[in-house]
Amino acid sequence: MADYYELLGVPRTASGAEIRKAYLKLARERHPDRFPDPVEREKAQGFFKELTAAFNTLGNDRGRAEYDAALDRPREEPPAEIARTSFAQGMERFEKKDYHAAVELLRAAVQHMPGDARYHAALGVALAKNPHWVREAIQSVEKATQLDPKNAAYQVELAEMLLGQGLKLRARHPAEVAARLAPHDPRVQKLAAEVGLGGPEEPPRPEGGGRRGLLRRKP
Repeated sequence: MADYYELLGVPRTASGAEIRKAYLKLARERHPDRFPDPVEREKAQGFFKELTAAFNTLGNDRGRAEYDAALDRPREEPPAEIARTSFAQGMERFEKKDYHAAVELLRAAVQHMPGDARYHAALGVALAKNPHWVREAIQSVEKATQLDPKNAAYQVELAEMLLGQGLKLRARHPAEVAARLAPHDPRVQKLAAEVGLGGPEEPPRPEGGGRRGLLRRKP
């Protein structure tokens, strides 16, 4: 919402007469007819349109009261910002081993940004800390692999969760994907051996990863 008081250069306590005076002064100074250059005239037309809207709103008691009420109304944060905040707070709770609080915060992140794989993956890891939530944890990490199929860490996490539930056949596919994406990662190699995949021909080369990499915050 445009700040009509700022546009007119008056405080919110300005009287009706002061608002009218400010409007007339700006209307004279910034009228489009004062600008022969086409580009400057177009800018002046845009400003004049906003200026007129500001005066029409603040120049009568009813319009000003409704506008002031709208200014005082709390503004809602955009979903992406809510998700980022919830994610950051959820990770803090996770690191402090407060898994229940972490899950609730990460659920909020997923709810507000369901298309972000990081939030689904982090929620899955937090859910997995409770044996009663493992099924949902698998679903969350599986969603992360669908949203970001080239992320080896998500594939590994999913395969490990499935193996932990004795679902070796289901674990084989994400393990195969992880082996293609990061064949020299020690965690991937360990997983490949557990599900019966062949190892890489070249000597292993650590490439990071693990849960810390999975949950690492991104800028």
